[in-house]
Amino acid sequence: MPQPERLSPPSTPAFVSALAREVEAVLARTIEVEERRWVEVDPRLSVPFAEMRGLVLGGGKRLRPAFCEWGSLAVGECDREVIVRTGAALELLHAFALFHDDIMDGSLTRRGVETTHTKHAAIHRRDGLDGDAARYGDGVGILVGDLTHVCADALMESTPLRVRRLWTELRLEVNIGQFLDIVSSAHRERRLEVARRIYKYKTAKYTVERPMHLGALLTQPDLDEAVLDKLSAVGLPLGEAFQMRDDVLGVFGEPALTGKPVGDDLREGKPTSLLALATERASASQRAVLEHVGRPEIDSEAIARVQEVILDTDALADTEARIASLTDESITRLDALSLSSDVRSRFLDLARVVSWRNL
Repeated sequence: MPQPERLSPPSTPAFVSALAREVEAVLARTIEVEERRWVEVDPRLSVPFAEMRGLVLGGGKRLRPAFCEWGSLAVGECDREVIVRTGAALELLHAFALFHDDIMDGSLTRRGVETTHTKHAAIHRRDGLDGDAARYGDGVGILVGDLTHVCADALMESTPLRVRRLWTELRLEVNIGQFLDIVSSAHRERRLEVARRIYKYKTAKYTVERPMHLGALLTQPDLDEAVLDKLSAVGLPLGEAFQMRDDVLGVFGEPALTGKPVGDDLREGKPTSLLALATERASASQRAVLEHVGRPEIDSEAIARVQEVILDTDALADTEARIASLTDESITRLDALSLSSDVRSRFLDLARVVSWRNL
């Protein structure tokens, strides 16, 4: 079967790596302080913090902190410590979503490591504990995610009121997007407009647009709404491109790079532009192949056939073209902002990482 062309992914910009190190130091300190406090209540409370540490400090692109910093630089320059703390809050919020997402999707691995709910279900069975092992594992995963969410909120407590209100809106949006995602998967949704609606709320806003807004408002709490609108015009297209790249990686990505088994998104029946376009263009025989999507029992042979339909209908080619178009749109809209050459150059580096990572 033909495979999509593989290109060398862009390297992580130095400014992203430098910020990531500072953010990770705050994350490590935050988890350590809370763990030390709670193990005094009961030594078993080391477990949720160990799980939190494993996921939060176990990798990640740290793009949300980078977009937060960029939003600050786009309108001025904020206290570095405030940006780093907010970046850490964004990473904790992202981890909260991943803990819950893994349970909803039934994922066995995350970044090449056994997921929390899977691990603790296995521990329950190994130790012969009372109750249902799967429910126990899910319960641990949910509560670890909830604790991570609370720790994220704690890092935002001292920010200005307008920033906290935006933080609340961000949290609402990501949960709304996640709800639309699971409902659409269950209903075998294949409409392109629905996929794009999910992209907007599940990913584009909380990965790119809102982190930019947070950075800008931390720098200028009284910033005019018109400037935030200009940042949205830059951020939303790139955020959509980010999710579309995730969709491509979910179907065609290398497990060694993505940390998840190939075809996981097909097993879950995720409503993506790839599936929407392939379904719209498929012949009767190809539609029969696509009916395997969303079936938990789909095997590697069926996944390969679905991949072939996606390629043969040009769904992949058109998705790649859309990623490029959205990225170009985002870059073009930088012209509405008054940016230094360095700030503009940083955005171009971020855009390359977002749109062409892990190819």
